[in-house]
Amino acid sequence: MNRNPVGWFEIYVADLDRAKTFYETVLKVQLERLETPTAELEMLAFPMQSDAAGASGAIVKATGCTPNGNGTLVYFSCQDCADEASRVEAAGGKIHKPKFSIGPYGFIALAIDTEGNVIGFHSLS
Repeated sequence: MNRNPVGWFEIYVADLDRAKTFYETVLKVQLERLETPTAELEMLAFPMQSDAAGASGAIVKATGCTPNGNGTLVYFSCQDCADEASRVEAAGGKIHKPKFSIGPYGFIALAIDTEGNVIGFHSLS
């Protein structure tokens, strides 16, 4: 395999509009609606660049899929993870762990989004 193993991620949400506002505010991005085959599945995608490194994904409201803080942890790449973390509470989320060192791998901060999911922010400085 000549690529990183993760190709896509989904973060389950209960309130799509609330989650959209949270992620757009914290990450300073615009989410885009994806066409889905059924009304029981709604998806808003993070910006994607097919020729860029890393994976993209979406926030998803789907019948039978509920958000929680005990699943897979998604880290968003940042210039300085403290910047994104500083916008979490104003956007309706909570800081779980403020920016801290992970040694030679940089720094991370952990937050809880408006839906109860734990997410991470990663930066090299």
